[in-house]
Amino acid sequence: MSSSAESLRSKIETQTALIGVIGLGYVGLPLIDAFFRAGFKCLGFDVDPSKVDALNAGQSYIAHISNQMVQQWVDQDKFEATCDMQRLSEPDAILICVPTPLTESRDPDLNYVVQTTNAIAQVARPGQLIVLESTTYPGTTRDVVVPALEKSGLAIGKELFVAYSPEREDPGNQNFVAATIPKVVGGYDEPSRDIADAMYSKAVTKTVPVDSCEIAEACKILENTYRSVNIAMANELKILFDKIGIDVWKVIDAAKTKPFGFQAFYPGPGLGGHCIPIDPFYLSWVARKHEIPTKFIELAGEINTSMPLYVVHKVAEALNSQGKPVKGSRIGILGMAYKKNVDDPRESPSFKLLELLAERGAELSYCDPHIPHLPRMRSFDVPEMDSSEMTADYLAGLDCALIATDHSVFDYDFLVSHCELVVDTRNATKEVKDGRHKIWKA
Repeated sequence: MSSSAESLRSKIETQTALIGVIGLGYVGLPLIDAFFRAGFKCLGFDVDPSKVDALNAGQSYIAHISNQMVQQWVDQDKFEATCDMQRLSEPDAILICVPTPLTESRDPDLNYVVQTTNAIAQVARPGQLIVLESTTYPGTTRDVVVPALEKSGLAIGKELFVAYSPEREDPGNQNFVAATIPKVVGGYDEPSRDIADAMYSKAVTKTVPVDSCEIAEACKILENTYRSVNIAMANELKILFDKIGIDVWKVIDAAKTKPFGFQAFYPGPGLGGHCIPIDPFYLSWVARKHEIPTKFIELAGEINTSMPLYVVHKVAEALNSQGKPVKGSRIGILGMAYKKNVDDPRESPSFKLLELLAERGAELSYCDPHIPHLPRMRSFDVPEMDSSEMTADYLAGLDCALIATDHSVFDYDFLVSHCELVVDTRNATKEVKDGRHKIWKA
């Protein structure tokens, strides 16, 4: 073991290692909390000064990371946020949690990863561990991150250590927080893997060391492709069963009573979040490079991407049953977050629904207490709009309420009793007994 490795291992074991986290968002902040609770001091990096200022003042901008949590980090002198990338020389371990979106042609966009690793290389010192957590295609760590870090002049595996450990987050699910989710760890080499494994072992209940970065990278892609394909099947069956008069939700409820060989996946208005709508296309991109078709993955992507248009057609059908066109109808979208009970709008299908309905001339509003104002989005031209309060007057003024996200805060009995028409994409109204004639499933 090199002297740099021994020194870093000693700092990890004594919990004196400074943990740096680049990207203070839905992945970075839970990681900071996990390491804080394990007794480590953390230094957070972000290019957004407003985020840095908020965190240093003890304020959070993410619902499941409370102000009290952030204030605790600051009060105990265990956390500081900065925009100064020159300070990347300070942490002993640097965890990269930056976005990895797709281009318009659905190719991986690694600009954030490249910019970040170049910034690290400029100030890197012996005895640092660099871990990429951002979801990406197999080979990114070895072929993109390592060459950038080698520009530092430091020997990888002896002076500078490199690993990949895919982020695993389930926002809104209190049963799974960062510290309780097993962490897969793959290293550029064995010393890098062992050091990364030792570090994560201090902060999470279980680590899963694997033989290479590529295995860890492929693991994350497999996890999300598995979900994408199964959700696509549920969506396709929803369309089929609707045609033949069968309630797909009741079918799934019946099927999931089987104690083996079946896991329930549910249909919806499309896919959201940073992972499932994007990650499978990383794999299909790699496959194209090797001239191997990935028909299953591509087809699943096509089905899931088509769901917002299907929902809009169902809205048109529901309005038509009352003698109304979409154009000029007052439609309220309930839920702009991509998932129940979270404030995360990334890749939410609600934005596509908003866009498609606007193209058809609908008069639009939305209600989502988790997202009080529509944020800017990479993929959509978002109008200036604030969330409406779900009052009796608001609901009575709608020609159609479209349930896109089934937040628990919504009172569905109240909704149906005051609405003229409800289109439900999430089976959120399944327990509503009165006024079921007003409800359309989509």
